Amino acid sequence: MSRDHAQSAETPFLELLARGASADAYEQPVLLARAEGGHADRIDALERAKHLALRVRSELEGRRRREAELSALFETAHDLAGLRDLDAVLRAIVQRARSLLGTDVAYLSLNDPERGDTYMRVTEGSVAARFQQLRLGMGEGLGGLVAQTARPYVTDDYFKDARFQHTGTIDAGVRDEGLVAILGVPLMLGHHVIGVLFAADRRARVFEREQIALLGSFAALASAAIDTANLLAETRSALAGLERANEIIRDRSGVIERASDVHDRLAELVLRGGGVHDVAAAVSQVLDGTVEFTDAAAAPEYALEASRADGHVVRHKDDWIAAVAAGDELFGALVLRGHPGLDPVDQLTLERAAMVTSLLLLARRSAAEAEQRVRGELLDDLLDARDRDPRLLDDRARRLHADLSAAHVVLVARLDATAADADQEAVARRRLWAAASHLAATRHGLAAARDGGTVLLLPLEDGDEATDLARRTARHLGRAVHEAVTVGASAPVRDLAARPDTVAAAHTEAGRCLDALRLLGRCGDGAAAEDFGFLGLLLAGDQNVPGFVERTIGQVVAYDERRGTELVRTLDAYFSCGMSPARTKEALHVHVNTVAQRLERVGRLLGDDWQSPERALEIQLALKLHRLSVPTRH
Repeated sequence: MSRDHAQSAETPFLELLARGASADAYEQPVLLARAEGGHADRIDALERAKHLALRVRSELEGRRRREAELSALFETAHDLAGLRDLDAVLRAIVQRARSLLGTDVAYLSLNDPERGDTYMRVTEGSVAARFQQLRLGMGEGLGGLVAQTARPYVTDDYFKDARFQHTGTIDAGVRDEGLVAILGVPLMLGHHVIGVLFAADRRARVFEREQIALLGSFAALASAAIDTANLLAETRSALAGLERANEIIRDRSGVIERASDVHDRLAELVLRGGGVHDVAAAVSQVLDGTVEFTDAAAAPEYALEASRADGHVVRHKDDWIAAVAAGDELFGALVLRGHPGLDPVDQLTLERAAMVTSLLLLARRSAAEAEQRVRGELLDDLLDARDRDPRLLDDRARRLHADLSAAHVVLVARLDATAADADQEAVARRRLWAAASHLAATRHGLAAARDGGTVLLLPLEDGDEATDLARRTARHLGRAVHEAVTVGASAPVRDLAARPDTVAAAHTEAGRCLDALRLLGRCGDGAAAEDFGFLGLLLAGDQNVPGFVERTIGQVVAYDERRGTELVRTLDAYFSCGMSPARTKEALHVHVNTVAQRLERVGRLLGDDWQSPERALEIQLALKLHRLSVPTRH
């Protein structure tokens, strides 16, 4: 077939692609050619051009769909960034989910902890009033299955699906709406399910994996919107409290300017991320005195408890005490020293400063806990090999300033002291977890609580060894928790995003090293498999025989290869002859001085203690392994 025929066959399909015609329209050129009695070659060319054009059309449609999905997710994230009305954001999420998935209905339910049930928050495309007003018991319906497992679930035919609990109320609502195929994905805050996002059709339908993932992305944005709205509500409540205090201060004509100055300074401190001591310094200037933040243990107990109980400052000798507390938790106190006289407005200023201090401490802790939780979730996924999409793992790690392509070491840390009771042990573990999380954040690594201890994934710097990192980590954590902490380390692992299963294997190896340290009585120390000599072969997850041989006799082997000497053969004969130079020289058929000179060279290469019982045992094992690894000469 000529090139002109091929080009003429492609022309009608290019025109169809240009105007975005339906798939059915691509049959017309072929049918027309057949009706006109066209040549067989012409019809074959049209058929090939048709199939190619349909493939191009499918690819274009797929790209347009992905662009629409990304655009919708971007717009939703933009709405979330400028969150003003939670209902408006949730409605936009549900509307976009319904549009992109092409379903008849989309809806979102939220858990009501006070009433112990679940209710419809937002619906889109619904026509049945009873369905829109459903309140469901916990664990009922498809949403109950999603909430229990914290995983997406889909049913092609709701009324024929027996995997979840059917109830008369739910079934009646679903029947009124005429729904058949339903997909539900969980709304998560941390490890807790707070609701479910649904997409449903009034006909049987199979939801594709990409559609389930897309709805999951919208669910994550909905969860973030709810969390942000809750935080905004708390912030508004706190600011409302500050505003009420400001209104009281304005009523005092003689102190309006000073009160306003206090308010402005504290607000500025909060907005620019000031700390507790910045608040104390600002209040010191306003009250013309010395204000300090002290821990609860350092403040006068009676005055501190009295201030905490009634929420006001309490005088203690020439000082004033304002408790810094949030709910039942006592952080410490703001203490105004050497200021026996204090008018009501100044007292109120100190009280509000204490409240702002508690808010700053709560906000700082919440931010730290949120980052710790995210780091822990990523490490949990790597340890369990649940998330095998390298791009997603890399993206999550980059948001935490971690680089999964670099060399890392898995470390398992445990406290050595035994607590008197379960409560004290739980407190000690929390201290270890907090210290490990802080270390991971500062080192661009990850940390997670695991099996009664803490697991860390830390990057290995150039020139550093796993053993050095383990020992430094043991010392650092021990100082932080004021107790001995033992740390076992794995060999370095790389490319964690592409090979997440290596993290689990490294975790097992690090755990073996930790157990070995404790059995050997080296509590409070840190080590890797390479520190245990031939025992390290049993501890290492990959049974690194070449690495053991290299660490033990590598210098001797290299010397022989460079100089053409026979130090390895001499060592082998020396140990075979019971470490007797006389018998060795007979076995080698050399002079005894030659044996002595060779052994002296071995000592310079391996160290003066190479004939000690422990070193000699390792060297003999390395010699046997080396001999097995070298091909037999014929």
